[in-house]
Amino acid sequence: MGHMDAKLIDPAGFAQARTELGAGFVRILGYFREDGTKSVLAIEEAMRNRNATALVLPAHTLKGESRQFGAERLGDMAEEIETVARRCVEYHESPEELIETVVEIRNCFNETLVELEKASSPLVARKPAVFGRRPEGAAPSFGRM
Repeated sequence: MGHMDAKLIDPAGFAQARTELGAGFVRILGYFREDGTKSVLAIEEAMRNRNATALVLPAHTLKGESRQFGAERLGDMAEEIETVARRCVEYHESPEELIETVVEIRNCFNETLVELEKASSPLVARKPAVFGRRPEGAAPSFGRM
């Protein structure tokens, strides 16, 4: 199963995170943005340097934080980077096989943030107001009939 086969955001995982984090959800999502940005930069830098050891920790961190919010695809990509990097360290290999995944991870991270922030916005649940006319079939709520 390729990364693109995984859902960008698992709705059940996202809902669980919102419930568990409660009022702190938006604040923690902000931390995810900051930490995730640092992790992606560290992954890219480690790949440029062909340093498998330096890939492990930021990939591990990004994996855990992504899965906390139900970000399946990003979590899967980070897990692949972490797993392959650990193997490369153990066998003294270059992590070259990860180039495509490392190149894709920034776009996936950005796309994931957009979706998480859109889904967590208090404006998402609101319906646009209809001024001047009542929507068809709506009962009057105040004023004259």
